[in-house]
Amino acid sequence: MKKRITSKFKSVKENNGMKRLIPMIMIAALTVGLGTASAQTAQKMGIINIQMAIAQSTDGQKAARDLQARFSPKRGELEKMQSELSALQDQLRNQEKTLSEDARNKLMRSIDDKTRALNRTNEDATAEFQTAEQDVINEIGQKMMAIITDYAEKNGLSVVLDVSSPQTPVLYADQPSNITPAVVEQYNKIHAAAAPAAAAPAAAPKPAAAPAAPKP
Repeated sequence: MKKRITSKFKSVKENNGMKRLIPMIMIAALTVGLGTASAQTAQKMGIINIQMAIAQSTDGQKAARDLQARFSPKRGELEKMQSELSALQDQLRNQEKTLSEDARNKLMRSIDDKTRALNRTNEDATAEFQTAEQDVINEIGQKMMAIITDYAEKNGLSVVLDVSSPQTPVLYADQPSNITPAVVEQYNKIHAAAAPAAAAPAAAPKPAAAPAAPKP
C-alpha cells in the first residue's frame, strides 16, 4: 500500500475468497451432535464448510452486495482523507528545505491532525462494518443451522462437523460425507425469496493504519 490507507471493508466472497465471513459466533454451534449412538454403534458422520455454504447461498451473496453498497460512501470518505494527508506529506518532503520554521511547524501540525482524524474515522467505520457483518452472519447462520439439522435427521447423520473451523480439524473425509452442496441447495430452495445468486462482488481493499507524519 506504500503506507496508503485502504478500506477495511471486506465483502462476502465465494469459495477460496471466503476467509472470514463466519467468526466464532457459529463455531460452537456448528459441531452438531444429532441423535444418540451407543459406543457399540457406528456413527454416520457428515462434514460441511459453513463459510462456503453461507458465501454460496443466495442470502450470503445478496448480503455481500448490500454491505458493499452501504459502506461504499464511507470508503470514499476514507480514501479522500488519505489523499489529503498524502498531499500534505508530499508537500513537506518537497519543500522541507525551503519552508520557514513557522510554515514547517504549521504543516506538520496539520499532518498530525489529519492523521489522527483518519485513524479515528477508520476505526469507527470498521467497528460499524463489523457489527453489520456480524448481524448478517447471525441471521443467515441461524437459518443455515435449521437446514443442517433437517438434512442430518433425514439422512441419518449422527454428527456434522464444520471443516472451516480450526477447532475441528478433519484430516480425511470421503466426498459423500461432504454435505455442503446439498445444504446450500436446500437452503436456496427454502429461502427462494432471496435475490438470485450472482458472483460475489470483488473484495474491498483492507485498511491499514494511517501513516505517521514524517519526522523533521
